[in-house]
Amino acid sequence: MSINSDIRPRVIALANQKGGVGKTTTAINLSTALAAIGEEVLLVDLDPQGNASTGLGIGPDERELSTYDLLMGSNTLKEVVQRTAVPRLSIAAATLDLLGVEMEISGHPDRTYKFKKAVAAHLGRNPDFSFILIDCPPSLNLLTLNALAAADSVLVPLQTEFFALEGLSQLLKTVEQVRNTINNRLTIQGIVLTMFDKRNNLAGQVVQDARETLGDLVYDTVIPRNVRVSEAPSFGKPVLLYDMKCAGSQAYLKLASEMIQREKSLIPVTSNNNTNDHS
Repeated sequence: MSINSDIRPRVIALANQKGGVGKTTTAINLSTALAAIGEEVLLVDLDPQGNASTGLGIGPDERELSTYDLLMGSNTLKEVVQRTAVPRLSIAAATLDLLGVEMEISGHPDRTYKFKKAVAAHLGRNPDFSFILIDCPPSLNLLTLNALAAADSVLVPLQTEFFALEGLSQLLKTVEQVRNTINNRLTIQGIVLTMFDKRNNLAGQVVQDARETLGDLVYDTVIPRNVRVSEAPSFGKPVLLYDMKCAGSQAYLKLASEMIQREKSLIPVTSNNNTNDHS
């Protein structure tokens, strides 16, 4: 099931400028599911709220070093990363210090590439992950741009609720702008439909509309609205550790398997003519 270990880690940003779409929940549980099926995974928390860190049982007192220190250049990725209770899953935790990072680095000429450079420096010495997932803040700010500059692709959680497709066009436009200016590798890895309630006719209509509008970008796996998924973070656990057999856990395992298959099918494309991928 694992992707080729000779290939450098795939860096995937989970992004949606709308809040409450299941982005952090997906980051936590997809990372866990990928680790459960044999991948070495790093989850990078770039959201100042730090919910991905909390959801994996890393409390504020346990975040001596964070992604803030990484972006400020005071510490390396290796120093910031810590293991979680999930085998094969590590995390670079976030703190509220990230709230000020945009102001602190805004005058730096490499402000958009701080995270990319930190990842590149680490992987050059120690390519010990097969996947690096980045939990972005729910806004298209400098933190999100740092994630997109470093990423190979973007995974977009999309809630199956009214107005779900509104705002997606802005995110897709941002991805296109990033591709044309700071990272010509960047693609849309996929759209994950979340919070699906089969009892709600509107949810079914949103699924249908998304598939008609976005086609193969939409994952076959749909994440259901599930009480066990909602409860798990309050115990500092991903849902796979909280209740392995619940519908939410099974959905995230299916999503992880589907992601692996997508990644295996990718054919690397290089271009000598495009110079937008700055270092």
